[in-house]
Amino acid sequence: MLGDQLSDTLTSLRDLDPGRDLVLMAEVMAETTYVKHHKHKLVLVLSAMRQFADRLGAKGATVRYVRLSDPSNSQTLDGELRRALDEEGPFERVVVTEPGEWRLAEVFAALRDTLGVPLEIRPDRRFIASHRAFAAWAKDKRSLTMEFFYRQMRRQTGLLMRDGDPAGGRWNYDAENRKRLPANIPRPKRRRFPPNSTTRAVMSEVAERFPENFGTLDTFDWPTNHEDAEAALQHFLQDGLPGFGDWQDAMAAGEAYLWHGLVSSAINIGLLDPLEVCRRAEAEWTAGRVELHSAEGFIRQILGWREFVRGVYWLKGPDYKKINALNADQPLPSFYWSGETDMACVADVVAETRDHAYAHHIQRLMVTGNLAMLLGVRPEEINDWYMVVFIDAFEWVELPNTHGMATFADGGIVGSKPYAASGAYINRMSDYCGRCRYEVKEQIGENACPFNSLYWDFLMRNETRLRDNGRMAFPYKALDRMDADRKAALRQQAETVRDCF
Repeated sequence: MLGDQLSDTLTSLRDLDPGRDLVLMAEVMAETTYVKHHKHKLVLVLSAMRQFADRLGAKGATVRYVRLSDPSNSQTLDGELRRALDEEGPFERVVVTEPGEWRLAEVFAALRDTLGVPLEIRPDRRFIASHRAFAAWAKDKRSLTMEFFYRQMRRQTGLLMRDGDPAGGRWNYDAENRKRLPANIPRPKRRRFPPNSTTRAVMSEVAERFPENFGTLDTFDWPTNHEDAEAALQHFLQDGLPGFGDWQDAMAAGEAYLWHGLVSSAINIGLLDPLEVCRRAEAEWTAGRVELHSAEGFIRQILGWREFVRGVYWLKGPDYKKINALNADQPLPSFYWSGETDMACVADVVAETRDHAYAHHIQRLMVTGNLAMLLGVRPEEINDWYMVVFIDAFEWVELPNTHGMATFADGGIVGSKPYAASGAYINRMSDYCGRCRYEVKEQIGENACPFNSLYWDFLMRNETRLRDNGRMAFPYKALDRMDADRKAALRQQAETVRDCF
């Protein structure tokens, strides 16, 4: 069992015989170092693995659990599998649930020919759309539009459906999900989880073994077992979901969570079942405790986007990450790691990410992702950053969201347009700009918001690629109204900004 497969319903556990079978779980350096994970993510996965092994043991299963500190640890998954076969065998066969990432799929595919015993790789039924189902949906489509895939998933699951039609008469309530946050509205107090004894032990080990990794450990308070994940979900359904529909896109300085669910990390490692989470949100609407646009907006994030990006990841294969449709070639600025920038929005999001391994989807898309796209940061650098810094990041979910949605590096496979924005969007959806030393309405000069000139420069720099995109017609009409001198001044301002970064 892999570290993101901590689910009682995992297909490889389907016919587990406690009296006959051995469950292998291994902490290995190859998995803790393939990217330089945030300290919180290392703690979450290692602590959750140890607690899940105890959970299996309490049910009578025989678990071979290998820790990083084991002096005989081969430090690779395939090495630990071979060692278990040598030391615990003979075995009739090895059963695994398919891994979530291409790099591990290739490892297990190679093992089939060299392991010496049959290796059965079972599908991961925790996802709602199978690889085959997604490929069938995508076949012969000129573009992959999440909205139409989402509608199919609604029909398939029956979520928010009434007699074959979408509840309320509309499939999507995204237009109701974009309200600006009122200044004085009370924010929900989100439930957090003080580290238990297992987690505290892991925190000490992570501090010793990975001192240079991004993040601070003293703020760790994520759920690391099924019981705490369930409590986190229930708390969100009661206190967060009612306001999620209105303010899911809002941002506020010093507010890391607002009305967001904070359950993605638990879902992604198996502590919560995604379909059950969606049904629980639907039940809140059915019972009259939340408005339809709140339930639909939340369910869309899981049933729509989560399933969609996973489908794209496996459909497009390992070469997907090599696409650089906008020929981006700039380095990632150092303030993505340090947070040392006068841009209040970026400084706040990086600080929250450092302290909590978390930023919500609009902060990821419209602050850090938008800025990287406007700057023309090399795709591999911004993709690596997103993989490192977030607690819920696994390549199948991170890569399409970053490479496609946030930076348009895939040229429109995931998103129908680049989500490029100037400072005006950030000002509309947050209180950052009122705290910033830059002037959000200025485009040129030392006090001008850097997003502004970078936005117009982005449009000019990528005009050949983007002008014919129908969803970009409005900004290009605005660009056409500028005279040549204004365009030149904006491009010079953007170059000055890049030099300062």
